[in-house]
Amino acid sequence: MTFEAFVREFHAHRADNPNVRVQLGIDGRLGELPDPSGAYARQREQGARRLLGELGRLQTSGLGFSDRLDLELAQLMLESEVFELGLEIGGKPLLSQQPRAGDELGEGIFMLAVADPRATVERLEDITRRIEGIPAYLEGVLARLERPVERWVEMDAAKVVELPSLLASMQSWAHEAQWSGSDWLSEVSSPALAALAAYAERLRALPTTPHFHVGPAAAARVVALRGIEQSLDELHGMARTFLAETQRELDALQARLVDKYALPRETTRLELHQFLNRRFRVQIEPGRFDQVLTRYRREQDQLLRYIRERDLFPIPEGQSLQILETPGFMRPSIPAGAMTPPAPFRAGTATSLIFLTLSEELLDEHTELTIPVMMIHEGIPGHHLQLSTAAQHPSWIRRHVSANDHAEGWTTMLEDYMLDLGYMADLADEARFCTKRDLSRIGARVAIDLFFMTGERDYLDVGLGLERGQSDPFAAAGELLASVTGFTPGRVHAELSWYSFERGYPLSYLTGYRLVERLRADVHAAQRARGLGQDRGDLDADRVDRLFFERYLRSGNMPLSFLRRLFREEGLVSGRTEP
Repeated sequence: MTFEAFVREFHAHRADNPNVRVQLGIDGRLGELPDPSGAYARQREQGARRLLGELGRLQTSGLGFSDRLDLELAQLMLESEVFELGLEIGGKPLLSQQPRAGDELGEGIFMLAVADPRATVERLEDITRRIEGIPAYLEGVLARLERPVERWVEMDAAKVVELPSLLASMQSWAHEAQWSGSDWLSEVSSPALAALAAYAERLRALPTTPHFHVGPAAAARVVALRGIEQSLDELHGMARTFLAETQRELDALQARLVDKYALPRETTRLELHQFLNRRFRVQIEPGRFDQVLTRYRREQDQLLRYIRERDLFPIPEGQSLQILETPGFMRPSIPAGAMTPPAPFRAGTATSLIFLTLSEELLDEHTELTIPVMMIHEGIPGHHLQLSTAAQHPSWIRRHVSANDHAEGWTTMLEDYMLDLGYMADLADEARFCTKRDLSRIGARVAIDLFFMTGERDYLDVGLGLERGQSDPFAAAGELLASVTGFTPGRVHAELSWYSFERGYPLSYLTGYRLVERLRADVHAAQRARGLGQDRGDLDADRVDRLFFERYLRSGNMPLSFLRRLFREEGLVSGRTEP
């Protein structure tokens, strides 16, 4: 098999799932629902193993560095798929314990409605076919489940009960568009609604297990298959160090802000945070959360002007960004905000969707101090810039890669970088205090992720002196998360649900942040060794940053361990800096 033939087969394998086709922007079979059966999972595993065999026989001696790197990325993704499909909890297959109907049904329909550039008629036809398939799909999920995880049952049921509102909005859209198939959509919606109600009831009635740990050996494999080279203990040490450093920074910021606002000396960190939330609360009419979205859109426009005036980052043509309120079925797993990246195989404008979870309780998560940082993280120069650039990379394999340390390391680094540049001017200390307090979550995430995966409670010890007396794992993890962030109870609950489900993703934030910091420093060191920056100081430092940003963005998606090898190949870092 040639390299080109392997790439085609790999692409076809990855694009076999209809929901994945929606995410990737590949036409065909968009009216189908994913196959929830164990038989399909076994078929996927066999397909991945077959491709790994082909990869092992592929002749690579005539390939360049970039193509060989792509093959290693493909191998990592295939090995990860095989591992995940064979993963067990308590001796039972993970798939038999993991209900995902809310995600599998809702996300495909929603994305076809809001992010598909095809004609309205084509999208509504595919959505209607999907709705028609809901009863059979749900029966397939229930047939697969055996003693599912209690927390995941709660999550899925909460998402499923919100799906009727999504179906109702599809019917309203069909009527407004005067679509000739409106009656067909109404006809198939009735049995779909009945099936959703029955599924939620039957799901909640199933015997469940509170256990969701996969064990230390599996946890180490999860981390390695994300391309992260650090051991579990090294990651835990990283979290302890980061949280200690962050606490010292917060102490200094707190002292300055207490003086600035003439607050009592005994003001606690939580009280200061609450004071800032009140003082910088976004002013909206009661219940008008759409006005919060308007404020976010205004901030993105301001950020874009600031970046262009200073030529800080390369911004590609043909990209756009939409900011939406989180739909009900997605709220249980999106605590504050999230984004859906551009479909990398769709021609035309690369469009990202930013979702914001809004409620009266959560308004403290969206203030005049936090909105700018949220947009730095999610929009331009954050995820949207990174992923809209990566979506245009010529490598098909890299367009399939989802490397969380690469993505989250980039965006977390930018939060400090933009404040250091003076983006928030006189409010930098206030914004940095709220940001650092919120950023403490990434240290807690490492500890909780490691604990949730392994079941080893010692990982929750990150030097903060908490008692860890809670027997329930969610209560113990929640105590840590709330103590370092001050999150509302609702956000703590949603964050922990997500952590338990997405093994290895939560720890990617801090890991990526530290690895990006190190890579950026090594690029600067290598350029200084070549004579740059010795005479003109900050001017050349800015030029090196621009070089780093451009190459980071234009290299496409890959774990940071792979990106370091690419940078070394291109002469951007010295071989001596290999971690």
